[in-house]
Amino acid sequence: MPDLPAPSSTGVRIAGDRYQWLAAWQGCVAAVRDAALRAPNPVVAVGVEVDDAGNLDDVVLYRQAPPHTYMQIKYAADSSTPVNEDYLLKLSDRGGPSILRKMAQAWMQLTKDGTPVDLALLSNRSPDAEDPLVSLRDSRTQLLVPKAAQQGPKSKKGQARTRWADGAGLSEETLLDLLKVLRFDLARDVMHLHEHLQMLMFAAGLRFDEGAMHAGADWVARQVADGQRRLSLADIREAIGALRLAAGSSRAVVSIATLKPDPMAEDADYAVDWAERFEGASAYLKRRPLAPATWAQLQEDIEAAPYRMPPGTTAVAVTGSLRLAPAFVVGAAFRMVTGVDLAVVQRGQLWSSAEPYEAPLPPAVDEHALDLGPDLAVAIAVATDPAQEVLDFLTEQQIPVSRLLVLRPPGGAKDNSIPDAATANALAVGIREHLRRACRPHPGIHLFQAGPMGLSLLLGNRWNRLRPTTVYEDVNGHQVYEKAFVIDA
Repeated sequence: MPDLPAPSSTGVRIAGDRYQWLAAWQGCVAAVRDAALRAPNPVVAVGVEVDDAGNLDDVVLYRQAPPHTYMQIKYAADSSTPVNEDYLLKLSDRGGPSILRKMAQAWMQLTKDGTPVDLALLSNRSPDAEDPLVSLRDSRTQLLVPKAAQQGPKSKKGQARTRWADGAGLSEETLLDLLKVLRFDLARDVMHLHEHLQMLMFAAGLRFDEGAMHAGADWVARQVADGQRRLSLADIREAIGALRLAAGSSRAVVSIATLKPDPMAEDADYAVDWAERFEGASAYLKRRPLAPATWAQLQEDIEAAPYRMPPGTTAVAVTGSLRLAPAFVVGAAFRMVTGVDLAVVQRGQLWSSAEPYEAPLPPAVDEHALDLGPDLAVAIAVATDPAQEVLDFLTEQQIPVSRLLVLRPPGGAKDNSIPDAATANALAVGIREHLRRACRPHPGIHLFQAGPMGLSLLLGNRWNRLRPTTVYEDVNGHQVYEKAFVIDA
């Protein structure tokens, strides 16, 4: 890719505006989803460049009851200016108040009558890992406290607190009160914001392709240009209709991250973050839990998800990053017999367990005799054919199975053999129906998979009236596979 020229000041300003419109549209989507799911304190309107919020006016999420969320959005064209003490306390180019002082002034104005607030500095800038206070930011809460309040006045933290308090025009005690409600929502680069917003649109029952995302941001920009600075839920719903963005119903969100952090975790009704509990330096290498973490602990966390859903939940969106064995267990945790419609994004498409299909799609079947024991081994060969590796594993490890069934789509195993959700559902039902007959003489099933993650989820969702099933994961090791989970079926 050729080097790009440095952006002009106009280009940076346009990119910064775009970043703000996307953040505002994200608030609009949250309002729609909150209303549909009857959230306890929903977002009911979104403000953009409002008049009464001082330096925290870029985007405001008005909730049914305080605290409302006031955001200051700071976009940067490059990574040369991390968020640190220098950045926060530096006077403006014209010698005016610093960013921290302006936020402190806005906070004092917003809370003068005792109204609670939620404040956020949203930026694509990264936190400075060397800064005495910013480095203490909790990634879960995005707050600097309680760590920033620890240690005495002569410590590095204490000296930094004094400088921050002086720069903000506050006492140190009052500064800490500000830091209890000021979130540092940092390192939100544009691609991260896009991914988060598109997944939120998916969960809200909207089209979530890139064009739909930008259509929403464009609508926000037009409202601001027309002087409309408070976007009501009715305004947002009217825009969704006019832009033809509606695509289904809103869903509760289960976030399962085993390969990399999930931007949707903060919006999820239940989140499992195991990205740091899997071994491997990158998402491509993470395949098994890192000791002392275990597969059994991960299964326990996943199987808790149905009990953390809002009362009356009938539609669930699964977000995050997970391999086939965990995806299967997520599907099994929300089995179709419980009446829940489960959905995931697969290659830009919505794959829902409720997607209609004409008839079950019977798989092509190969059988291999092993005579190692009473159980049944099953290899799902969809994206590729793992038959030989599975046979080698079963033989080398003396897994107690009498035979191996290799189940393929009728057209054979290939990476595009399942084009859509209807085909995935039809094949999942076809596999289940075949195995219900095949497993009758066997006390247990040993399951191996090679296919799209969405199929694993939908197959687990329909895995009932079978046999207790041991699910294996491809760990790309000497033995290739590892026993991961055991589920009842």
